[in-house]
Amino acid sequence: MDDALAFDVFDRQCPSRGTLEHVTGRWGSLTLGALYESGSRFNELRRRVDGVSEKMLSQTLHALERDGLVHREAQPTNPPRVDYELTPLGREVAERLLGLIRLVEGRMPEVLDARGRYDATRGSERGGRGGR
Repeated sequence: MDDALAFDVFDRQCPSRGTLEHVTGRWGSLTLGALYESGSRFNELRRRVDGVSEKMLSQTLHALERDGLVHREAQPTNPPRVDYELTPLGREVAERLLGLIRLVEGRMPEVLDARGRYDATRGSERGGRGGR
């Protein structure tokens, strides 16, 4: 049996589910995308991933490193320098994520139109039921 078929992300006990959550969560996908452009130091990465807190970025990097997607290299300098880069697996995952990111960015006019239609419909429904 092919090892890839032994995992089922839809099974709550499957370890692939945790990795998928790390990769597709807001900070995981943005961190992988930012690292795809080039390796980075922590603060460079934090500036690139606008809005992420230091704590969340640190947790995200640890999870991605544990999953084998990010390589962390500490330089023995004073002050210490830590660089992060994607592993070959991380690059492959990031390429696929960036395809999805580009698709979403490119189709945002349609998304915004759909949101406007949805909100207009929902607003008229609420207005017709006493503001509920």
